[in-house]
Parts: sequence; C-alpha cells; structure tokens
Amino acid sequence: MKKSASICIGILFVSFLSLAGLALGEDHGGDIHYSAPVVGVLFSHAVHVDENGFDCESCHDGLFEYEALAAQNQPDFNMKSLYEGKYCGACHDGDTAFASDTRCTLCHEGVKGYNRALGITTADATHHE
Repeated sequence: MKKSASICIGILFVSFLSLAGLALGEDHGGDIHYSAPVVGVLFSHAVHVDENGFDCESCHDGLFEYEALAAQNQPDFNMKSLYEGKYCGACHDGDTAFASDTRCTLCHEGVKGYNRALGITTADATHHE
C-alpha cells in the first residue's frame, strides 16, 4: 500500500511541475534572433509550439539542430534554400504554412528590431560603411 501511495504522489508531483511550467509560460527555447546571413530574422518558439501546437520533433528531426543559431553557419542557410523546401521552407511552403516568399516582416525584424529585441544600443551597434 505504501509503495502505490508513493507512486501516486510521484505522478502527481511530476504532473504539477509540468502544469506549472505551462502556467508560467514555458518558452521551449525562447526567441531565436538570427544574425546571418542577414541581421534580424526572428524565430519564435512560442508561436510555433504554444500557439500552433508543434512539438520539438517537428523541426528537430533533421531540419534544425537543437543548438540555437547552428543553422546560420551552414552555407545554404538562405532564402533560396527555403524556397527549395529546406530549413523553414519545409513547412513554409504555402500549403502547410504561409510561403517563405510572402509576409516577409513576420520573420525579418530588421537591424532596428534585432537591436531593440536584444537591448543593443546605437552606440553598441555596428553601422554600415
């Protein structure tokens, strides 16, 4: 009897922690602000996971590594590859989600938005020559 009570308490505790994480707005990785090949592209885990119900394996099954920003180090991480169905383009194809060649400002926050989001002041930012 004591063993089953301990198991039930353990299950309740784990369930509580899981629900607490959801209630506190667990962000599943937070926002990722890409800085290459262009500065200021935003990926929001909250939009994809919390709002649209995707799980980690939806993107981390070979499309993206778990390490943030690893994709931007790949030579083919560019819009051409997205149009060909790689990276974000695997879903942003116009059928599964909006096409990667539409609604540009949903992802491209630009240099000013990037700096604002990361708290970079004008004095800290590098400027075009």
